[in-house]
Amino acid sequence: MLPILLVAGLWLGGHPEHLPGFLRNAFVANHQTQVVDEAIQRISSDYYRKIPTSKLSNASISGVVASLGDRFSHYLTPSEYREFDSPPHFTGIGVAVGPKQRGLLIARVFDSSPAARAGLKAGELIVAVNGRKLEGLSPDAATALIKGLPGTDVSLQIEGPRPAHGPRALVRTLKLTRATISEPVVASASRVVHGVKLGVVALATFSPGAHGEVREAVEHELHRGARGIVLDLRSNGGGLVEEAQLIASIFVAKGTIVSTRGRSQPSQTLTATGDAIPAKIPVVVLVDSNTASAAEIVTAALQDHRRATVVGTHTFGKGVFQEEQGLANGGALDITVGEYFTPSGRNLGGGGVKQGAGITPEVPVPKGVDTDRGLTVALNTLAAKVR
Repeated sequence: MLPILLVAGLWLGGHPEHLPGFLRNAFVANHQTQVVDEAIQRISSDYYRKIPTSKLSNASISGVVASLGDRFSHYLTPSEYREFDSPPHFTGIGVAVGPKQRGLLIARVFDSSPAARAGLKAGELIVAVNGRKLEGLSPDAATALIKGLPGTDVSLQIEGPRPAHGPRALVRTLKLTRATISEPVVASASRVVHGVKLGVVALATFSPGAHGEVREAVEHELHRGARGIVLDLRSNGGGLVEEAQLIASIFVAKGTIVSTRGRSQPSQTLTATGDAIPAKIPVVVLVDSNTASAAEIVTAALQDHRRATVVGTHTFGKGVFQEEQGLANGGALDITVGEYFTPSGRNLGGGGVKQGAGITPEVPVPKGVDTDRGLTVALNTLAAKVR
């Protein structure tokens, strides 16, 4: 019997299509895995120069994910995954800037940063760094001059806003000490437009707990007398769907926020959780082409429920969501696991393989949306809605 079983086993090994379904699936999957492992081992041992097996394994997983043709699905190596899970940070002076012909326009100053301590304000223009004029430089090159090692000094020439009556704006020189900056998730400020006090709440990412910070900022601005809120989601690439549900619920009292569907996950409909601010308080959502994913979920929910006016440019168009799945090597798969749909049934994306529909604002800002001009249009729109 043994020779017969051996021959039968060899024949079935070469013809797995004749195996029962459950055995065929196990056999073929195991065989394909063995082939991949065999290829990695042969390259590691026989290639003319030594390549670490871990590097080959990482490249193999990256290749599998790349074959999906999904620009939102990625393999994160162990070091990339550690960096991915850490709070966003950079070395500099603590400002968000936008490109201008003569330099970098300050759009936002982070709290407790070197820039804040030096008195820099949104709307001011950085025209020179360490004596070098920024006019004619690309935004990346100009920004690179400001960055440097923590503890080192950088000299900036700052041009204030041009006065309504006067020949030219005042230029001053400041010396700042660079530091490691942790970008705040939420920043808020009060503005007065046409005699109306308004609140601006900017959200950088939908990270765990972001909804609590947004609610605190909104209530703080309302307590200070703001009669309307601008929710600034420019350059917000998204984050957790659950955070989008909770943040939208700050403004939407009831109803659907978003629906999700996936192949391995049950369909879900996430609804408003209650305790929204009064509907009589007008809201404007400020967006740009980099407003994506969870940020689009919130924007679309407020738009579909007619709770806010959307100001800015066409959004990114990402109608799919990802899930991080840790691997045994310390890395992770960050892969698309489903699609989401707005309360009116819209899907804003292209399935990860093409540009999606995105959100079209009611009030377009064709130029300068990422500068102070974008915020100015949003504030003027909001002020007109205050009764």
